Amino acid sequence: MAFHHLAIATRDVKATHEFYTRAMGFALARVEVARAGKRGFAKHLFYDTGNGEMIAFWDFHDAGLRDDWSPAISDALGLPHWANHVAFAARDLSDLEARRHRWLEHGHDVTEIDHGWCSSIYTNDPNGILVEFCTTTRAFEPADREEALRLLEVASPPVGAPPPSRIFRAAEHRH
Repeated sequence: MAFHHLAIATRDVKATHEFYTRAMGFALARVEVARAGKRGFAKHLFYDTGNGEMIAFWDFHDAGLRDDWSPAISDALGLPHWANHVAFAARDLSDLEARRHRWLEHGHDVTEIDHGWCSSIYTNDPNGILVEFCTTTRAFEPADREEALRLLEVASPPVGAPPPSRIFRAAEHRH
């Protein structure tokens, strides 16, 4: 089942808009304005990701909010930065490469990881949220599902080596 939208708060709506339209290539589809707090308001910005699904951002204008709130979900919760992230689908490896190039051209460092069954690229959005494009590189087989169920039940599973990764620096990419 597809999702309609994922909503996240932003502290810098202009940087968020710039990132999701230019670096991600999404289109701003709609903005709703809603009451927030007693006298405040919030803009709810919806970006079409290209397949009818959307990512949305709350831009709060509410004096009742704490000044120190963080939109960086994992960091704000004290979790590893990579724990809560947003992963978008890439069609294939060439699409993944094109998206990596686009991020680099827009000044964003990129980490690329081959997970063995999928390949991913990662960068951070202006809110401190890890954003990913991922493509599946091999079909799942019954043995994969059996191993997944087995590992789900194991109290102390074996820990493997980290998957190979590469870091691409935007500063080194520009010509």
